[in-house]
Amino acid sequence: MLAALAHTIGLTPNQVTAVSAVFTFTGIALLATVPPSIGLGIAVWLLLAIGYAWDSADGQVARLRGGGSPAGEWLDHVIDAGKIVSLPLAVAIGWYRFYPLPSQLWLLVPLGFAVVGTVMFFGMILNDLLRARLGVAQAAEAGGSSLARSLLGLPTDYGVLCLTFAVWGVPVAFVVLYSLLAIAALLHLTAALPVWFRRMKRL
Repeated sequence: MLAALAHTIGLTPNQVTAVSAVFTFTGIALLATVPPSIGLGIAVWLLLAIGYAWDSADGQVARLRGGGSPAGEWLDHVIDAGKIVSLPLAVAIGWYRFYPLPSQLWLLVPLGFAVVGTVMFFGMILNDLLRARLGVAQAAEAGGSSLARSLLGLPTDYGVLCLTFAVWGVPVAFVVLYSLLAIAALLHLTAALPVWFRRMKRL
């Protein structure tokens, strides 16, 4: 629906990407600068979710206009990379400034999440880049698509991560939920890296 709207009013794919960035980085900035509250948490959730929806629309708009461009793809990936690393860093700043943490060691959770997210994103981009350079089609995911597989993947889904910010104003609840998602992301990365490496060896 957003892609259809953007196309109808004449937005270019890069402008759609920019709209996405405005929503997303506004939400990220609020985490680091405004004291937590239920209202703020809901606002951040909506800003991140709307930003994600617009981010999903830019490629569709490009196809509606006859195809994308290397510059557009580059811009999209750079903004995604900025989002992936700045969101957990904003969480760390928010925790440090506003949360009554029993120990500052808890700050290692969002900092570690930043590392995991960065490695995961770069690994996926590098998989695509190396395969494309060698003219190899993308490998199908083992096990295909199923309801069970989708449910198992929910803890690593960005939409679920966005939703957790609805409880940003309840520190204990958010710390627990966010820590569980960080652990899930780490386990997912730990499982994915050997698979990706084996595929690279087969190229």
